[in-house]
Amino acid sequence: MNLTLYGVDQDWIAVDCGMMIRQDLPDTPLQVPNTDCLTTLAITPRGLIITHGHEDHIGATAWLWPKWGCPIHATPLAAGLLRAKFAERGLNSDAIRVIEPGEAMETGPFTLRFLAVTHSMPESCSLLITAGGHRVLHTGDWKLDADPLIGPPIDAATFRAIAPVDLVTGDSTNAPLPGHSRSEGDVADALIDAISRCESRVVVSCFASNLARVLAIARAARHSGRRVSLMGRSMERMLAIARGLGYLDDFPSLVPVNDLGYLPPEEVLVIATGSQGEPRAALSRLAHGRHPSFEMRPGDSVIFSAKAIPGNEHLIDRLKASLKRLGVTLLDEFNHPELHASGHPAQEELRTFYEWVKPRHLLPVHGEPRHQQAHRELAERLGIQAPLLPVDGDMIRLDTDGLHLESRRAQPPCIVKRDAISPLPGLGNDRGHRSRHGSLYLALSVTITEEGGWTRIGRLMLDTSQCSPLDEDAFSDWLDHELQGLSADTLADLRLAMQPRMLTWFADHLHRVPEIHLQILAVESPSTSEVEQ
Repeated sequence: MNLTLYGVDQDWIAVDCGMMIRQDLPDTPLQVPNTDCLTTLAITPRGLIITHGHEDHIGATAWLWPKWGCPIHATPLAAGLLRAKFAERGLNSDAIRVIEPGEAMETGPFTLRFLAVTHSMPESCSLLITAGGHRVLHTGDWKLDADPLIGPPIDAATFRAIAPVDLVTGDSTNAPLPGHSRSEGDVADALIDAISRCESRVVVSCFASNLARVLAIARAARHSGRRVSLMGRSMERMLAIARGLGYLDDFPSLVPVNDLGYLPPEEVLVIATGSQGEPRAALSRLAHGRHPSFEMRPGDSVIFSAKAIPGNEHLIDRLKASLKRLGVTLLDEFNHPELHASGHPAQEELRTFYEWVKPRHLLPVHGEPRHQQAHRELAERLGIQAPLLPVDGDMIRLDTDGLHLESRRAQPPCIVKRDAISPLPGLGNDRGHRSRHGSLYLALSVTITEEGGWTRIGRLMLDTSQCSPLDEDAFSDWLDHELQGLSADTLADLRLAMQPRMLTWFADHLHRVPEIHLQILAVESPSTSEVEQ
């Protein structure tokens, strides 16, 4: 849920704008940064700077950016992902401006250089921020990888050239770990070895954003004489955007999922979403026999080429138990740790990096307090001053005397319901407009069909008492027709697909758009005996 602000006098910039998934709450809603203190302090950033395109760095942008309306600066891949998110929420993407890794820009008193780093996503950058007589290096997420598969390794000369810097705001995620993180090239070799040993069909699950890993899986498939197919909208969307930018040119031709049944099992490899146990993702559907075109069988193999995100362990354990009941062989971080590599630096990488940039001060961010403390101790052993372990809501001053905690402001959780639909900009963003057009509350239960679409189960719960009257029968018929043609993998994807359609329908039939509150619940399709009873 990354969001950092840097200010000089009355000028501010924001760096990243991410969200997190609250697996501990019903319906796993989203949490976005709480910006109430920015309102209290009259802070409006003049620009939003994106270091890379992971969800914990861009996922809240469509929710929070409309409060600011400032330019958004991002590298091409992150910009493409943001445009797709803005389109889903009906936002104009003209504010998104592309900047290439290695380039520099100015905004107000700030000069920023985008310095390319290796991470588990292409085009990741650190930011050298020069303002107010100080030079700050905001590292973003990074690692030292001599063989990153996509893009070049970090250029040591570039970072030596900026030394010394006054402050590093630095990634602490793997600071407790000794040694060096594994290279993506090493993971690619391990995948070739593991997949070549599998005798039947293989499903590999990883993060769609880790394009180097997706490429490594495809190359391993080709090495083993297997054809590649994709499962999951996020995987398909990520590859489409990446290919449009010139990545993955040597990616093999894809086999449609519907055609996999015609291939011998030893020639099939599927790259699927759902490594974190998401109930509606492709891998979960396979584990529960709910995919319309593909069925797991005894002797098949599933490779988890991703570590569990803290909080997702229960969902992942349930998913693995379902796969084991099908007689599937599992390869994961516990029995085959070589099949995954972290995107963050361990201690040797931190030491090397700080020898290059020679920071005077460190602000350890990312991770939990124990990660920050380990980072702090490492820095102090290197002669770097690290007096603070920041928490969310801290306002910290950097001056000629070093770092000082100015104030600490409470950050109550800001929860966003995934199934809440907000009106399009200009159609109800202000309170007066919402009060004139009222609110509409809608709840429906759905299940996935054998054809891959969705169908409504039971009654449509519709409360129109606070908005203009509408023809409920016509709306129900329209809704059922739309659901049948949608192939969304998750409830969140289904909501996003329904959003522009619902807004258009209400605009056409009511000639105004109320504030829409939509709740979608997934249920099992009733069996024949239940229907007869």
